[in-house]
Amino acid sequence: MNSQGQPSQGQHRRGQLDGVEDTGLAADQLSDQERRKRSFGLLAEIMRPVKWQFSSAAVFIVIQQLATVVGPALIAWAIDTALPDLIDGDASLAILAGIAYLATAVLRAITTYLGTWLTTLAGQKVLYGLRRRIFSHTQRLSLGFHERYTSGRVISRQTNDTESLRELLQTGLDVIVGAPLLMVFTAIAILSMDWVTGLLMLLMLIPGVFLTRWFQRKSAEAYRDIRTHSARLTVDFVETMGGIRAVQGFRRETENDERFAAVGLDYKNAALRSIRIFGIYQPSLKVLGNLIVAIVLVVGGWRVLSGQLDVGVLLALVLYTRRFFQPIDMIASFYNSLQSAVAALEKIASLLAEEPTIREPAHPVALPAESELGGVGGTLEFHGASFKYSATGPTVLHPLELRIPGGQTIALVGQTGAGKSTVAKLVARFYDVTDGQITLDGVDLRSLTSQSLRDAVVMVTQESYLFSGTIAENIAIGRPNATREEIEAAARTIGADAFIRRLPQGYDTDVQTRGGRLSAGQRQLVSFARAFLADPRVLILDEATSSLDQPSERAVQDGLTTLLGDRTALIIAHRLATVMVADRVLVMHDGRVVEDGTPAELIAAGGRFAQLHRAWRESI
Repeated sequence: MNSQGQPSQGQHRRGQLDGVEDTGLAADQLSDQERRKRSFGLLAEIMRPVKWQFSSAAVFIVIQQLATVVGPALIAWAIDTALPDLIDGDASLAILAGIAYLATAVLRAITTYLGTWLTTLAGQKVLYGLRRRIFSHTQRLSLGFHERYTSGRVISRQTNDTESLRELLQTGLDVIVGAPLLMVFTAIAILSMDWVTGLLMLLMLIPGVFLTRWFQRKSAEAYRDIRTHSARLTVDFVETMGGIRAVQGFRRETENDERFAAVGLDYKNAALRSIRIFGIYQPSLKVLGNLIVAIVLVVGGWRVLSGQLDVGVLLALVLYTRRFFQPIDMIASFYNSLQSAVAALEKIASLLAEEPTIREPAHPVALPAESELGGVGGTLEFHGASFKYSATGPTVLHPLELRIPGGQTIALVGQTGAGKSTVAKLVARFYDVTDGQITLDGVDLRSLTSQSLRDAVVMVTQESYLFSGTIAENIAIGRPNATREEIEAAARTIGADAFIRRLPQGYDTDVQTRGGRLSAGQRQLVSFARAFLADPRVLILDEATSSLDQPSERAVQDGLTTLLGDRTALIIAHRLATVMVADRVLVMHDGRVVEDGTPAELIAAGGRFAQLHRAWRESI
């Protein structure tokens, strides 16, 4: 705690990590039983397209286990029946036994290969489809989701959690189907050969059942902790590397090392706890299996000496008894992977259950053509539009009545938190208004398809995010079918052409990850060219000149004067040099428009804008 009794930064950060689980999602406010049901529903859904591969693999697994069980029975028959004939000089039964045993071995090898190939093929198809589904679903979720769901958690769903499902899909069928079948077939074989030995084995199985139940309960708890701490590691690493400039700029390396070490220690301890549980269970199971084998040998040997049991049968019973506990060992070893996969499946199902808050309209309405509007589109109207970021949160935009004619350039100014960016996000429909409506050329934004809205409204923010690829490719994002001439013309218009041509490969220069090859101002100019190439009806510039130096800003202003003459523009900027190109200024305060007029009119009125303008003039 700090001196005011508030949580310190470190405590707050640790609290964020403690909340890394998906239970904070709106789609995940369910009971454990409901989450488990939803998870297995997802598993059934993603496996449906490859059900014939899994079904075929299951058939091969059944044949494989039958061939496995037949082996010891053939050995018993060879010793007790074929061997005496061989001693008497008749080798036909011995040869037949050898051929039969070899045939079962070949059959087992073939079915093992076919079953493994089919499950691997099906598993990879499922994982490929699931990864695409997670990516597609996540990028279509609304901005509000991404503002509360960290990128590290999204990466964990796409990588760690899908990888956890791999073993379940590729080897799980062999364990889930093959292991129980091997136990059942083995038990039937033992009981058919000698019911006394079968009864002894089943009685000794009771401690194994209790031991396995203990292991299941303890390992489930341990693996839940492992998944939690694994996600925390991913989140902490991704966020630290994503903010590496701030980390190094504020010399936070030592504090981050200590925090990551603490998170890593939690993960290590959880992993060790899981290993310790498994280290108790598996040796105990082996001891129990060897004890049963010893009992079968002692009892069986006594019965062989008394003439109640054949030697070959005793050998087969010993082999069967040893094999009977192998499936239990397989299931125990696989159970750890199963717990990890189930936990991962719950998290993926939770993410996929999250619904976009911005929905496609049930009955979409097309925007009227600009020719129908007299040649200039982009008229925005706010009809009692108000907004809260959450149902219980404060109102950040009070009911707003406003009309912005098509082709008009509007500047939104005001202190931080006044509601300027909220207006921009509502026009771009990153959020929907809580009450009232916003229309574009007479059409409610909620009645437009996302594609129609993205074609009509483009926002440029101060982040100026560039994707890996060439400068030309980044500009073309604004209009993918644009020609090279159109791309270069857009760059020339906003003043980016000169610096681009000075680069080693000009427009074909790779900007590298996040545009790291370019300066902040250059990245912003490229993002401007991208937006201008899109040629939208409404262009929103949200602090878009904040990264530009004075010469670059003047070049952009020249471009704005030319290009924004026939389209609606909303400019949000603290630099009044950018604001002064506007036809009209809206001064916002506490979620309300408190001044509205041309820059000259507001300066003459001596209100809030005049004060901002005077402070700006004094600063230069």
